[in-house]
Amino acid sequence: MWLLYAAGSAFFAGVTSILAKCGIRNTDSTVATAVRTVIVLIFSWIMVLVAGSWEQLGSISGYTLLSLILSGAATGASWLCYFRALQIGDINKVVPVDKSSTVLTILLALIFLGEGISLPKAAAILVIAAGIFLMIERKDAGEQKEEGGKHSWFLYAAGSAFFASLTSILGKIGISGVESNLGTAIRTCVVLVMAWVMVTVQKKGDEVRNISRRELGFICLSGVATGASWLCYYRALQDGPASVVAPVDKLSVLVTVIFSYFVFGEKLSRRAALGLALLTVGTVAMALL
Repeated sequence: MWLLYAAGSAFFAGVTSILAKCGIRNTDSTVATAVRTVIVLIFSWIMVLVAGSWEQLGSISGYTLLSLILSGAATGASWLCYFRALQIGDINKVVPVDKSSTVLTILLALIFLGEGISLPKAAAILVIAAGIFLMIERKDAGEQKEEGGKHSWFLYAAGSAFFASLTSILGKIGISGVESNLGTAIRTCVVLVMAWVMVTVQKKGDEVRNISRRELGFICLSGVATGASWLCYYRALQDGPASVVAPVDKLSVLVTVIFSYFVFGEKLSRRAALGLALLTVGTVAMALL
């Protein structure tokens, strides 16, 4: 069952990228992140009430709570980087860089969680890494130096990948002692505080009132999609190994590529298409081995 939750997480995560891109064409990415986190928070606490897990609040250990808070902080950092990268770069370029967190997550799971990796799984990891490498155009890493940093999306996407990998490991540790919906809700509180602190520090509070209705709608929908993805992802993490759940979740790149073609007209090069195929094959292999 956890594999189905992981697949659901991948679908909703893929949709999130498309909806978010539509919502930040004229809206600052940090402001959009803060607004959409409100939607995710509402969504996550509704699920806590439905599941009846709010009764566990008083019994959460300090260690578990700290892990959830750190995981939430890592998620907030990843989001701020990711949506900034989406705002200034093409989805088909940003997403592959962000998905490189898969390999780092697997390595961290091996080191900190003791999740063993067999030879077949090691081969699958290499295939995934090769796929990600092919999807990242060689010129992308250096584009941030051009035109006064106009293409600094690469640095933001790389930062998103790094913090996303930390999120998976800390999230796995945190939800070992708490119901997954409640853990997600607690983490979202941390993300919300972090996002609005950034809005306040950057003095962008007035921009919230200037968001157009159309973009606000897309931002809110992306929040709903994110909430659904999170709930599926952390439910999968609770029952399944992080070294498998994380790669399956990264199949969201398939959803993103398909939708970005029809919505934004973005196309993959032959090199990137081969990379996507390898990424998919390696991920499926990780799930089945």
